[in-house]
Amino acid sequence: MSTAHPEHGPHQLPLWFLWDGRAVWMCTGADSVTARNLRTEPRVRLSLPDTFDVVLLQGEAECFPEQEVPGEAADAFADKFGWDPRTEEGAYLYVRVVPSTVRAWRGVPELRGRVVMRDGEWVAGA
Repeated sequence: MSTAHPEHGPHQLPLWFLWDGRAVWMCTGADSVTARNLRTEPRVRLSLPDTFDVVLLQGEAECFPEQEVPGEAADAFADKFGWDPRTEEGAYLYVRVVPSTVRAWRGVPELRGRVVMRDGEWVAGA
């Protein structure tokens, strides 16, 4: 996930993610740089899953303290990763991103037609 701070610039780090069919869910420490950036600037970019066959998502993050995260999302996250941040001593923040734009990148030769979602709507033929 890439976030930004108005004075310190971009910040990027890998996070486990869960796709629920409409949004990407992630989790980070409630006091992390990522969480602090999201409180100031919720626009994010995600790059999934690897460096060759990439899906780039752009959207606004919605943050949920662990006490307020929808149970279904937190349970699915815990089931997928075998780790439940709600049981940890430290505070965690769940982050939900509904993509507004999605670009698909499959190697250098494929230069046209990368935008498959624009303004939250799937582009025809995608």
